[in-house]
Amino acid sequence: MLSHPEQSARLREVCPEAVESTVLAGDPCFDRMLAARPYRDRFRRALGVRRGQRLLVLNSTWNPEGLFGSEGGQDLLPSLLPRLAAELPADDYRLAAVLHPNIWHGHGPGQIHAWLDQARRCGLTLIDPVHSWRQALLAADVLLGDFGAVSFYAAALGVPVLLGATGDDRLDPETPLAGFVREAPRLDPHRSLRDQVEEVLGRGRPPRDHAASVTSSPGRSAELLRRHFYALMDLPEPPAPALLERLPLPPHEPPRRTHPLHVRTRVRRRDVTVERSTEQPYGGGGTTHLAVHEDTRDPGHLELADLIVREGPPDDPRLGGAASWTAEVLRRHPRCSAAAYVSGPHTCTVRVAGHGVFTLTAAPEADADPAAYASSLYAWLSKGGRVGRRGVTLRTHTGAGVHPVTVARLPDGLAAQP
Repeated sequence: MLSHPEQSARLREVCPEAVESTVLAGDPCFDRMLAARPYRDRFRRALGVRRGQRLLVLNSTWNPEGLFGSEGGQDLLPSLLPRLAAELPADDYRLAAVLHPNIWHGHGPGQIHAWLDQARRCGLTLIDPVHSWRQALLAADVLLGDFGAVSFYAAALGVPVLLGATGDDRLDPETPLAGFVREAPRLDPHRSLRDQVEEVLGRGRPPRDHAASVTSSPGRSAELLRRHFYALMDLPEPPAPALLERLPLPPHEPPRRTHPLHVRTRVRRRDVTVERSTEQPYGGGGTTHLAVHEDTRDPGHLELADLIVREGPPDDPRLGGAASWTAEVLRRHPRCSAAAYVSGPHTCTVRVAGHGVFTLTAAPEADADPAAYASSLYAWLSKGGRVGRRGVTLRTHTGAGVHPVTVARLPDGLAAQP
């Protein structure tokens, strides 16, 4: 089964007696992705990519020269992940990884999860390597990968690609894949990762139309395959069109960051700029505070936190309600100055020591992490801001945009500590 006539010419050079047995059948995998392109926004929402965020998909093929096993025998991808989480602001970028099924099979899911545990706590999502990787490619803004087929598919879909491993000795130099690898920009692990990602994004789509090299019969693989199968059986084809299974909508997997975040803020009147990352920011002005998820792996982080966060339904009986939980947190951690309970995609309740309890609400079109709104309120109050009886509207700036947030003081009866 061939997807392109050029494969027949290469096959003839190495095994001419096999050429008569070949069938030009297109590429059903690529055809399914082409058919699902109109649903890109749904796939992005399934991955928890917020409006204005960029989805960076990391990909590794399965052999030792792949991104997961390169750099002189040391795994390049695991070493890159902490740097990516530190250099790419959490509100600007969403990280997901597609690892070849043979990586999962060879090492086992337990080992993969152990190796990438910290990255997952920093917000990385591991994509199902069988059922959801195509949807992740369609959702991606940029791919950091290697010489595997997934990187080539991404380029064929018009996704900017940065290669961290090239597998120079693994590819037939005459293949379209080898040509793509020769032309694609290379990752320099010694340079700023953020600069390189933004440079690739700035270039836009790959300069060459790689889709024409993936298949010579886009959208026709089901037709070609069925025709061949029925000819083998010496049966007439059914009259109905030959169709492929549609790509399903993946499960909702928003990032869940339980690793502490260093938050840099700049306050100008009621405008607050927020930048969150896993490492302490240097330079650039502003003030910083430490935001820690209550489910952090290391309880010692909670004793250092300025802001403690968790999320859940507003009426969770285990926590006694948002106001009760925030009061409990500040009692348990006296060094902590604020607690934020995220109860929905656009809302949270924040208790700030010495200031009271507030509900923060943003319009659905704002589409940012409510924990970032909590950081902006905490920073604004720390700079002398005051919330009157009528409330106030803050403008929270993240890399993804500007988000008006309505801040209302919770009535004393509801805000009282139990």
